[in-house]
Amino acid sequence: MANILAIGIATLDIINVVESYPTEDSELRALSQQQLRGGNATNTLTVLSQLGHDCSWGGVLIDEPDSQIIKHDLANSGIDISSCKQLASGKMPTSYITLSKKTGSRSIIHHRDCPEFSFSDFKKIKLDDFGWVHFEGRNIAETQLMLQHLKQHYPNLPCSLEIEKPRADIEQLFEFPDVLLFSQHYAEYRGFSTASDFLTSLDHDKLIVCAWGKHGAWAISPDKNIIHSTPFPPAQLIDTLGAGDTFNAGLIHSLVANIEPQKALKNACQLAGHKCGQYGFANLTTHFEFQS
Repeated sequence: MANILAIGIATLDIINVVESYPTEDSELRALSQQQLRGGNATNTLTVLSQLGHDCSWGGVLIDEPDSQIIKHDLANSGIDISSCKQLASGKMPTSYITLSKKTGSRSIIHHRDCPEFSFSDFKKIKLDDFGWVHFEGRNIAETQLMLQHLKQHYPNLPCSLEIEKPRADIEQLFEFPDVLLFSQHYAEYRGFSTASDFLTSLDHDKLIVCAWGKHGAWAISPDKNIIHSTPFPPAQLIDTLGAGDTFNAGLIHSLVANIEPQKALKNACQLAGHKCGQYGFANLTTHFEFQS
């Protein structure tokens, strides 16, 4: 197992479970409500921690009531927060999530009034202790400096980059990581209707992955071979929130173990499908076996 660092955000997720998604200008009673820790990077670390890795998060924490829920959850998941920037004032990012029981889909309204984790914060982390670094594709200018620093001073330390949203200038980051993890949303924004067409359009000699929801996931290897894994849907679709973050964790776990890309992709799809069959991340990896 590895020491894994992830750079990104943590949020307070306020999740309302409803029978079906409401129409505009309607009133609907929630079946249940939870307040949980969320955020792509910390979700991925939560799964990786369950898989036996020592996990650390680099992000921003603000000393206010909502952060206590986040800190408590991270502590329960065994995730180290000593690399975080701690602020005395401000507000933690908040996601208001409507989860449809009928379809398992989630709709998110996100609010943030919180500074991003900076390059100067990143430089304070002792990277010698880690075997993998994972980045969210956000805060582009500062993340580029982090990636350049990593490649200049720690060239043998593998890293991955998640590209979920089509942020301005995010393409400037693509040359640096060892593994690129694209979303279907980003590929479609770029005008592609299939993952394979999107992947073959990219000119990078590294492992590049694109998950495509109910159709599974594709990857292109450094030698330009296209790889595909079928999806593994659960018997009942319950909760898709965090499925992409779970997919990323499954892939990173496999690559850290030097599992070849085809099997790594299948492992990631299986774990993401397993996640969609339950609420949240609790005991997600119990009795789950990876292909080696």
